[in-house]
Amino acid sequence: MSKTLTCITTCTLTGNPTYIWYKNGQHLDESTSPQYKYSVFSNYDDSYSCTVKGHEDLHSPAVCVQDQDCSRVTYTKRRICVLKGSTVDISCTYVGYYSTTSTFWFRSDKSTPEDLTRDPGYTGRVKYTGTYRGPFTLRITDLREEDSAEYRFTFKTYNVEWGHSFPGTTLSVTGLQVKVTPAAEGQKTLTCITTCTLTDNHTYIWYRNGQNVQDTSSPMYSISSEDADSYYCAVKGHNGLSSPAVYKPKTSVSVSPSGEIVEGSSVTLTCSSDANLPVDKYTWYKKNGGDYQRTTGPQHVFNQIQSSDTGEYYCEAQNEMGTDRSRTMNMDVKCE
Repeated sequence: MSKTLTCITTCTLTGNPTYIWYKNGQHLDESTSPQYKYSVFSNYDDSYSCTVKGHEDLHSPAVCVQDQDCSRVTYTKRRICVLKGSTVDISCTYVGYYSTTSTFWFRSDKSTPEDLTRDPGYTGRVKYTGTYRGPFTLRITDLREEDSAEYRFTFKTYNVEWGHSFPGTTLSVTGLQVKVTPAAEGQKTLTCITTCTLTDNHTYIWYRNGQNVQDTSSPMYSISSEDADSYYCAVKGHNGLSSPAVYKPKTSVSVSPSGEIVEGSSVTLTCSSDANLPVDKYTWYKKNGGDYQRTTGPQHVFNQIQSSDTGEYYCEAQNEMGTDRSRTMNMDVKCE
Protein backbone atom coordinates (compact mmCIF):
# COMPACT_ATOMS: atom_id res chain seq x y z
CA MET A 1 0.00 0.00 0.00
CA SER A 2 1.37 3.46 -0.91
CA LYS A 3 0.65 7.15 -0.85
CA THR A 4 1.78 9.87 -3.23
CA LEU A 5 3.92 12.94 -2.56
CA THR A 6 3.84 15.82 -5.06
CA CYS A 7 6.59 18.42 -5.54
CA ILE A 8 4.56 21.57 -6.26
CA THR A 9 5.33 25.10 -7.45
CA THR A 10 3.17 28.23 -7.61
CA CYS A 11 3.68 28.38 -11.38
CA THR A 12 4.45 25.85 -14.12
CA LEU A 13 8.20 25.49 -14.56
CA THR A 14 9.52 26.15 -18.06
CA GLY A 15 11.07 23.23 -19.88
CA ASN A 16 10.99 19.65 -18.67
CA PRO A 17 12.56 19.67 -15.19
CA THR A 18 13.89 16.58 -13.43
CA TYR A 19 12.71 16.22 -9.83
CA ILE A 20 14.98 14.81 -7.13
CA TRP A 21 13.58 13.18 -3.99
CA TYR A 22 15.30 12.77 -0.62
CA LYS A 23 14.35 10.52 2.29
CA ASN A 24 15.95 11.43 5.63
CA GLY A 25 18.51 13.47 3.73
CA GLN A 26 19.45 10.58 1.43
CA HIS A 27 19.10 10.77 -2.36
CA LEU A 28 16.18 8.50 -3.31
CA ASP A 29 15.02 8.98 -6.86
CA GLU A 30 15.03 11.23 -9.94
CA SER A 31 12.09 11.56 -12.31
CA THR A 32 10.50 13.95 -14.80
CA SER A 33 7.28 13.43 -12.83
CA PRO A 34 6.73 15.71 -9.81
CA GLN A 35 5.11 12.79 -7.95
CA TYR A 36 6.66 10.12 -5.78
CA LYS A 37 4.97 7.10 -4.18
CA TYR A 38 6.05 5.87 -0.77
CA SER A 39 5.00 2.97 1.40
CA VAL A 40 2.57 3.75 4.19
CA PHE A 41 4.60 1.30 6.26
CA SER A 42 7.56 3.70 6.34
CA ASN A 43 9.08 4.50 9.72
CA TYR A 44 7.00 7.07 11.59
CA ASP A 45 10.03 9.38 11.85
CA ASP A 46 10.86 9.39 8.11
CA SER A 47 10.86 12.72 6.28
CA TYR A 48 10.84 13.52 2.56
CA SER A 49 11.99 16.54 0.54
CA CYS A 50 12.18 17.41 -3.16
CA THR A 51 14.12 19.71 -5.47
CA VAL A 52 14.69 20.33 -9.18
CA LYS A 53 17.91 19.06 -10.75
CA GLY A 54 20.35 21.88 -11.32
CA HIS A 55 18.89 23.81 -8.39
CA GLU A 56 19.65 21.42 -5.56
CA ASP A 57 20.25 24.24 -3.09
CA LEU A 58 16.59 25.30 -3.50
CA HIS A 59 15.00 22.16 -2.07
CA SER A 60 11.61 22.10 -0.39
CA PRO A 61 11.20 21.94 3.40
CA ALA A 62 11.16 18.38 4.72
CA VAL A 63 7.70 16.94 5.42
CA CYS A 64 6.74 14.27 7.91
CA VAL A 65 4.67 11.49 6.37
CA GLN A 66 3.57 9.60 9.51
CA ASP A 67 4.00 11.96 12.44
CA GLN A 68 4.66 15.63 13.17
CA ASP A 69 8.00 14.90 14.84
CA CYS A 70 10.07 13.28 12.09
CA SER A 71 13.78 13.59 11.40
CA ARG A 72 14.89 16.70 9.55
CA VAL A 73 17.69 19.26 9.10
CA THR A 74 16.99 22.91 8.27
CA TYR A 75 19.88 25.23 7.36
CA THR A 76 19.72 28.84 8.55
CA LYS A 77 21.32 30.17 5.34
CA ARG A 78 21.95 28.36 2.08
CA ARG A 79 24.71 30.66 0.81
CA ILE A 80 27.26 32.72 2.73
CA CYS A 81 30.00 35.02 1.40
CA VAL A 82 32.59 36.31 3.88
CA LEU A 83 36.05 37.86 3.90
CA LYS A 84 39.27 35.90 3.92
CA GLY A 85 40.82 36.01 7.40
CA SER A 86 37.48 36.55 9.16
CA THR A 87 35.24 34.18 11.16
CA VAL A 88 31.99 32.59 9.98
CA ASP A 89 29.11 30.84 11.75
CA ILE A 90 27.22 28.24 9.68
CA SER A 91 24.17 26.92 11.50
CA CYS A 92 21.19 24.62 11.21
CA THR A 93 18.45 23.13 13.35
CA TYR A 94 17.89 19.40 13.43
CA VAL A 95 15.31 17.01 14.83
CA GLY A 96 15.76 13.30 15.48
CA TYR A 97 12.97 11.27 17.03
CA TYR A 98 15.38 9.43 19.32
CA SER A 99 18.38 10.84 21.18
CA THR A 100 21.32 11.46 18.88
CA THR A 101 24.45 9.35 19.15
CA SER A 102 26.58 11.38 16.73
CA THR A 103 26.54 14.91 15.27
CA PHE A 104 29.11 16.61 13.06
CA TRP A 105 29.69 18.93 10.09
CA PHE A 106 31.57 17.88 6.95
CA ARG A 107 32.52 19.14 3.48
CA SER A 108 30.43 17.73 0.66
CA ASP A 109 33.45 17.55 -1.68
CA LYS A 110 35.10 14.85 0.44
CA SER A 111 34.77 11.30 -0.90
CA THR A 112 33.47 10.19 2.51
CA PRO A 113 32.02 12.48 5.21
CA GLU A 114 34.75 13.51 7.65
CA ASP A 115 34.15 15.33 10.91
CA LEU A 116 35.71 18.77 10.44
CA THR A 117 37.08 18.72 13.99
CA ARG A 118 39.28 15.81 12.88
CA ASP A 119 40.33 17.30 9.54
CA PRO A 120 44.01 18.43 9.67
CA GLY A 121 43.21 21.34 7.36
CA TYR A 122 40.95 22.84 10.05
CA THR A 123 43.04 22.12 13.12
CA GLY A 124 42.47 24.80 15.76
CA ARG A 125 40.01 26.66 13.53
CA VAL A 126 36.74 24.74 14.03
CA LYS A 127 34.28 24.71 16.93
CA TYR A 128 30.75 23.33 17.35
CA THR A 129 28.17 25.04 19.54
CA GLY A 130 24.45 24.53 20.10
CA THR A 131 21.98 21.92 21.18
CA TYR A 132 19.27 19.59 19.87
CA ARG A 133 16.33 21.51 18.36
CA GLY A 134 18.28 24.74 18.74
CA PRO A 135 20.72 26.24 16.26
CA PHE A 136 23.69 23.89 15.95
CA THR A 137 26.57 26.01 14.73
CA LEU A 138 29.83 25.38 12.93
CA ARG A 139 32.31 28.20 13.59
CA ILE A 140 35.39 28.48 11.36
CA THR A 141 38.04 31.08 12.20
CA ASP A 142 40.94 32.50 10.16
CA LEU A 143 39.10 31.75 6.91
CA ARG A 144 41.09 30.87 3.81
CA GLU A 145 40.03 30.85 0.18
CA GLU A 146 40.40 27.05 0.12
CA ASP A 147 37.67 26.88 2.81
CA SER A 148 35.18 27.76 0.06
CA ALA A 149 32.94 24.70 -0.14
CA GLU A 150 29.50 23.32 0.66
CA TYR A 151 29.15 22.32 4.32
CA ARG A 152 26.62 19.72 5.46
CA PHE A 153 25.43 18.49 8.83
CA THR A 154 24.68 14.89 9.72
CA PHE A 155 23.42 13.08 12.80
CA LYS A 156 22.65 9.55 13.94
CA THR A 157 19.91 8.24 16.21
CA TYR A 158 18.84 4.75 17.19
CA ASN A 159 17.26 4.08 13.79
CA VAL A 160 18.12 7.01 11.50
CA GLU A 161 21.38 8.19 9.97
CA TRP A 162 20.68 11.51 8.30
CA GLY A 163 21.80 11.12 4.69
CA HIS A 164 24.87 12.77 3.26
CA SER A 165 23.40 13.81 -0.10
CA PHE A 166 21.02 16.47 1.23
CA PRO A 167 22.26 19.97 0.13
CA GLY A 168 23.76 22.14 2.88
CA THR A 169 25.22 25.65 3.10
CA THR A 170 27.64 26.89 0.46
CA LEU A 171 30.44 29.08 1.84
CA SER A 172 32.44 31.41 -0.42
CA VAL A 173 35.56 33.08 0.97
CA THR A 174 36.78 36.20 -0.80
CA GLY A 175 39.49 38.80 -0.57
CA LEU A 176 39.16 42.48 -1.49
CA GLN A 177 40.55 44.04 -4.66
CA VAL A 178 40.42 47.57 -6.06
CA LYS A 179 39.20 47.93 -9.63
CA VAL A 180 40.01 51.14 -11.52
CA THR A 181 37.76 52.44 -14.32
CA PRO A 182 37.68 55.76 -16.23
CA ALA A 183 34.81 58.04 -15.24
CA ALA A 184 33.97 61.60 -16.25
CA GLU A 185 36.73 63.60 -17.91
CA GLY A 186 39.66 63.96 -15.53
CA GLN A 187 38.21 61.41 -13.07
CA LYS A 188 38.65 57.73 -12.19
CA THR A 189 36.35 55.48 -10.17
CA LEU A 190 37.84 53.04 -7.68
CA THR A 191 35.62 50.09 -6.78
CA CYS A 192 36.20 47.76 -3.84
CA ILE A 193 35.29 44.38 -5.34
CA THR A 194 34.87 40.82 -4.08
CA THR A 195 34.48 37.51 -5.92
CA CYS A 196 31.03 37.02 -4.33
CA THR A 197 28.43 39.33 -2.80
CA LEU A 198 29.12 39.72 0.93
CA THR A 199 26.31 38.22 2.98
CA ASP A 200 25.67 41.21 5.24
CA ASN A 201 25.49 44.93 4.48
CA HIS A 202 28.84 46.56 5.08
CA THR A 203 30.46 49.97 5.34
CA TYR A 204 33.47 50.37 3.05
CA ILE A 205 36.50 52.29 4.25
CA TRP A 206 38.85 54.00 1.80
CA TYR A 207 42.48 54.82 2.58
CA ARG A 208 44.80 57.22 0.75
CA ASN A 209 48.50 56.79 1.52
CA GLY A 210 47.46 54.78 4.58
CA GLN A 211 45.10 57.44 5.96
CA ASN A 212 41.32 56.97 6.26
CA VAL A 213 39.60 59.33 3.80
CA GLN A 214 36.04 58.00 3.52
CA ASP A 215 33.52 55.64 5.15
CA THR A 216 30.57 54.80 2.90
CA SER A 217 27.96 52.15 2.20
CA SER A 218 28.98 52.34 -1.46
CA PRO A 219 31.98 50.30 -2.63
CA MET A 220 32.96 53.12 -5.03
CA TYR A 221 35.25 56.11 -4.58
CA SER A 222 36.10 58.85 -7.10
CA ILE A 223 39.57 60.34 -7.61
CA SER A 224 41.27 62.68 -10.07
CA SER A 225 42.98 61.05 -13.06
CA GLU A 226 46.13 63.01 -12.15
CA ASP A 227 46.13 61.67 -8.56
CA ALA A 228 49.48 59.99 -7.86
CA ASP A 229 48.61 58.65 -4.41
CA SER A 230 48.09 55.02 -3.41
CA TYR A 231 44.65 53.72 -2.38
CA TYR A 232 43.21 50.64 -0.75
CA CYS A 233 39.89 49.62 0.76
CA ALA A 234 38.61 47.64 3.73
CA VAL A 235 35.29 46.69 5.30
CA LYS A 236 34.33 48.26 8.62
CA GLY A 237 34.83 45.81 11.46
CA HIS A 238 37.51 44.02 9.42
CA ASN A 239 40.01 46.84 9.00
CA GLY A 240 42.94 44.43 9.12
CA LEU A 241 41.63 42.54 6.07
CA SER A 242 42.19 45.29 3.51
CA SER A 243 42.78 45.03 -0.22
CA PRO A 244 46.24 45.45 -1.74
CA ALA A 245 47.01 49.11 -2.45
CA VAL A 246 46.80 50.37 -6.03
CA TYR A 247 49.21 53.01 -7.26
CA LYS A 248 50.91 54.20 -10.42
CA PRO A 249 54.33 52.77 -11.38
CA LYS A 250 57.58 53.78 -9.67
CA THR A 251 59.98 53.40 -12.55
CA SER A 252 63.75 52.88 -12.89
CA VAL A 253 66.09 52.05 -15.76
CA SER A 254 69.21 49.83 -15.89
CA VAL A 255 71.76 48.68 -18.47
CA SER A 256 73.34 45.25 -19.00
CA PRO A 257 76.19 44.54 -19.11
CA SER A 258 77.35 47.36 -16.87
CA GLY A 259 80.63 49.16 -17.44
CA GLU A 260 82.14 50.43 -20.67
CA ILE A 261 80.02 49.94 -23.79
CA VAL A 262 81.96 49.01 -26.93
CA GLU A 263 80.68 49.36 -30.48
CA GLY A 264 79.43 46.03 -31.91
CA SER A 265 78.55 44.51 -28.53
CA SER A 266 75.06 43.46 -27.33
CA VAL A 267 73.46 45.82 -24.82
CA THR A 268 70.07 45.66 -23.10
CA LEU A 269 68.25 48.50 -21.40
CA THR A 270 65.61 47.36 -18.90
CA CYS A 271 62.70 49.39 -17.59
CA SER A 272 61.61 48.13 -14.14
CA SER A 273 58.55 49.22 -12.20
CA ASP A 274 57.10 48.76 -8.77
CA ALA A 275 53.41 48.93 -9.67
CA ASN A 276 49.98 47.77 -8.67
CA LEU A 277 47.93 47.44 -10.87
CA PRO A 278 50.13 45.71 -13.51
CA VAL A 279 51.94 47.85 -16.07
CA ASP A 280 49.96 48.00 -19.34
CA LYS A 281 52.57 49.77 -21.43
CA TYR A 282 56.29 50.53 -21.45
CA THR A 283 57.68 53.24 -23.74
CA TRP A 284 61.35 54.05 -24.42
CA TYR A 285 62.59 57.49 -25.44
CA LYS A 286 65.93 58.60 -26.84
CA LYS A 287 66.65 62.27 -26.65
CA ASN A 288 68.78 63.30 -29.62
CA GLY A 289 69.15 66.93 -30.58
CA GLY A 290 65.67 67.74 -29.40
CA ASP A 291 64.05 64.87 -31.33
CA TYR A 292 62.42 61.87 -29.56
CA GLN A 293 62.65 58.35 -30.94
CA ARG A 294 60.28 55.83 -29.32
CA THR A 295 60.20 52.04 -28.94
CA THR A 296 57.84 49.94 -26.79
CA GLY A 297 58.37 47.03 -24.38
CA PRO A 298 60.10 46.64 -20.98
CA GLN A 299 63.45 46.03 -22.69
CA HIS A 300 65.30 47.90 -25.40
CA VAL A 301 67.89 45.57 -27.01
CA PHE A 302 70.85 46.59 -29.16
CA ASN A 303 72.17 43.41 -30.82
CA GLN A 304 75.17 45.27 -32.29
CA ILE A 305 75.32 48.69 -30.75
CA GLN A 306 76.77 51.55 -32.82
CA SER A 307 78.39 54.81 -31.87
CA SER A 308 75.34 56.53 -33.34
CA ASP A 309 73.33 54.96 -30.48
CA THR A 310 75.14 57.23 -28.02
CA GLY A 311 72.60 59.42 -26.28
CA GLU A 312 70.26 59.92 -23.36
CA TYR A 313 67.57 57.31 -22.75
CA TYR A 314 64.64 57.06 -20.40
CA CYS A 315 61.47 55.00 -20.16
CA GLU A 316 57.88 55.49 -19.07
CA ALA A 317 55.62 52.86 -17.51
CA GLN A 318 51.84 53.19 -17.50
CA ASN A 319 49.06 51.38 -15.64
CA GLU A 320 45.42 52.23 -14.93
CA MET A 321 46.47 54.56 -12.10
CA GLY A 322 48.88 56.69 -14.14
CA THR A 323 52.29 57.06 -15.79
CA ASP A 324 55.78 57.47 -14.32
CA ARG A 325 59.02 58.46 -16.04
CA SER A 326 62.42 57.08 -15.07
CA ARG A 327 65.55 59.13 -14.63
CA THR A 328 67.51 59.88 -17.83
CA MET A 329 70.48 57.58 -18.41
CA ASN A 330 73.43 58.70 -20.55
CA MET A 331 74.83 55.89 -22.74
CA ASP A 332 78.27 56.49 -24.33
CA VAL A 333 79.30 53.96 -27.00
CA LYS A 334 83.07 53.67 -27.55
CA CYS A 335 84.60 52.87 -30.93
CA GLU A 336 86.69 49.67 -31.13
